[in-house]
Amino acid sequence: MEIKETIKGYKGFDKDLKCRCFQYEVGKTYETDYAKTCKHGFHFCENPFDVFGYYPPCGDNGLNRFCEVDGCGEIDKDDDCSRIACSKIKIGTEIKLDGLIKAGVKFIFDKVKWNECNTGNQSVATNTGDLSVATNTGYCSVATNTGDQSAATNTGDLSVATNTGDLSVATNTGDQSVATNTGDQSAATNTGYCSAATNTGDLSVATNTGDLSVATNTGDQSVATNAGYCSVATNTGNQSVATVNGKDSIAIVTGKNSKAKGSLGCWIVLTERGEWNGETYPILDVKAFKVDGVKIKADIYYMLVEGELKEVE
Repeated sequence: MEIKETIKGYKGFDKDLKCRCFQYEVGKTYETDYAKTCKHGFHFCENPFDVFGYYPPCGDNGLNRFCEVDGCGEIDKDDDCSRIACSKIKIGTEIKLDGLIKAGVKFIFDKVKWNECNTGNQSVATNTGDLSVATNTGYCSVATNTGDQSAATNTGDLSVATNTGDLSVATNTGDQSVATNTGDQSAATNTGYCSAATNTGDLSVATNTGDLSVATNTGDQSVATNAGYCSVATNTGNQSVATVNGKDSIAIVTGKNSKAKGSLGCWIVLTERGEWNGETYPILDVKAFKVDGVKIKADIYYMLVEGELKEVE
């Protein structure tokens, strides 16, 4: 279908900015003869969170990358998700993971039915339908969703935002709050102090920017990150990433082929696991290292290989 309108969206790539072995460059435009989803053309997603289904935050060979894109020419849309195939695509600005999450939140907020909203303190907002929003701005409140592609958000302190559906977002901006997701390809985020963001699904993101906070993931190929002081980022899933940027914080990875990094003065805890024995990947070694800027460089990812520290991309 040839359309004049340009569709904006998001595209995932590997660490080298390749998608299915095709090399892309930021700012370049690419064209082909026709578009058919899953078969031909250049593919991208309108919903930023749908990108995780093809390029999770952490790939097999390192952190994946994401860009804003413009698609036009011949267009073919997927019936099951927001994926689009186009015959002409422009690779726009590269965005980091937190930028993709913010874009995902906005995408959902722009499309949902605002059928539950509370602004008072100690209130509850809840949704069980898909593509809905539950939101609270008062203190000591609860916002919860059980439907897919939903958003639960709180701006007050001592609050809880939770999702159990896939492709969902739970977010808090107040102190001492909790944001949690149990569905795959979800995002839980906190900006307040002494807060917790947690995910149990694969391909998920848990992030905190406040001090004394905890970000944790238990699913594979996930990302946990903290920017506040004295915080903890931990992953128990395989092929996952834990990152800490705040002073006196700890990044912990316990899954197979996972990696961690931290800023100067932080600690990283690395786990080495063996091959599958029919029941689990057995633990071979666990070691902790202080990021001293000499032996352990700041803001560099490390893995434990054959009992030794190894710098990785």
